[in-house]
Amino acid sequence: MATSPPYPTHHAGPAEGATRRRARWWRRKWVRYGALGALLATSGLVILALVREQTGTEGFLVGLGLAVFPVPLLVAVFRWLDRVDPGPWRNLLFAFAWGACAAALIAIVANSFATRWIATATADPTNADTLGATVIAPVVEESAKAAAVLLLFLFRRRDFTGIVDGVVIAGVTATGFAFTENILYLGTAFGTDQLNGDHGFMSVTAATFFVRVVMSPFAHPLFTVLTGIGFGIAALSAERHHVRRVLLPLTGLLLAMGMHAMWNGSSNFGEFGFFAVYAVFMVPAFALLTWLAVRSRQRELRTVRTELPAYAAAGWLSPPEPHVLGSMRARRIARQYAARHLGRPAARSVAEYEAYATSLAFLRHRGRDGRAGADFAVRERELLHELWSRREVARPALGYAARATAPAPAPWPAHPAHGYVGRPYGEPHREPHGAPAPYSTYNRPVYNPYGP
Repeated sequence: MATSPPYPTHHAGPAEGATRRRARWWRRKWVRYGALGALLATSGLVILALVREQTGTEGFLVGLGLAVFPVPLLVAVFRWLDRVDPGPWRNLLFAFAWGACAAALIAIVANSFATRWIATATADPTNADTLGATVIAPVVEESAKAAAVLLLFLFRRRDFTGIVDGVVIAGVTATGFAFTENILYLGTAFGTDQLNGDHGFMSVTAATFFVRVVMSPFAHPLFTVLTGIGFGIAALSAERHHVRRVLLPLTGLLLAMGMHAMWNGSSNFGEFGFFAVYAVFMVPAFALLTWLAVRSRQRELRTVRTELPAYAAAGWLSPPEPHVLGSMRARRIARQYAARHLGRPAARSVAEYEAYATSLAFLRHRGRDGRAGADFAVRERELLHELWSRREVARPALGYAARATAPAPAPWPAHPAHGYVGRPYGEPHREPHGAPAPYSTYNRPVYNPYGP
């Protein structure tokens, strides 16, 4: 495949090259990571000082100990949802840190300023608190959390490919935000109990823990997931649909603000307003979004099973691999087999093989839908190279998983167009014969240049 550009390249002179280097120093990875890390670290220190000032040291420690309970569960749920095509941990760490530090700091400062301004302008502190909770807080908090999703959508597009990615990133961001907010609320409740001498199940701390941690740990993730779904659907849209790619995230953000406002204002709907909103809106919305997320996960597995046979026909994958890679149970069996017989490094190689194959299936699916970028061929070549370098370890494990999960092995059909006869599942892989052929477009068969 030719690698020379279609047009002659312009060779920059010394002065121009130096100017370009000076102008683009900020594009260097260490500069961007350093600036982002400094921003999050500074936000974390400031939010730590603010929360400790409002709760006291003892209240902060109690709030921290109680607020951490739902975090591992929520992160594990979102990570499970992302197991089909797992994104890098650094994206999730950034999302959680942004929610816990930057978004929480923005919310505390902006909400406090807006509430004081309304109280001063109207001379009605009670109405200012109500208006701040039901109007100002939802707008500020959801916008601050959506900023993390927007940053990853813009600068990590390779890892942001659909609805599941939007749900996971938004949910982890909101989990971090809720963690910091719960420290504040629980620490403040503990301080109130210390002043009033209340203890046990009748204390304000116990009531706050029950409402925020037991009944509604999913509240903030539920709101922000609506924004994530908007970004996820936008990621599924072709790049030429500029209006759709802008309106969908904005629609999701507005829905998140509306649900957040309803939740915060539920205490103003009467004695049982909170429970009515919880039962009528929150629980059904949670069930609906859970169903949508799981259904999107199943659609991703179906995409893997549909797109990868083209690469199996070309010899990049063995015939049973599309079936194995489209089943989470079969994937797990393959990793366990590799770990049991070859050790943990082999299991890690199998997991990487599964992830690269899934990314390859999604890439081809985007190409077939007309959503492939200009770097389709380059990215396809990168993924195929990663698969090829791990095939010696991964194929025996995946072959075992195919035999373990297929009750009745079926023969692989012959493919005369590619010049080799089909074979039953589990037999050793034989590369197709013939001269190397160039890459084709995503609508046509894929060829294997590594064949003998």
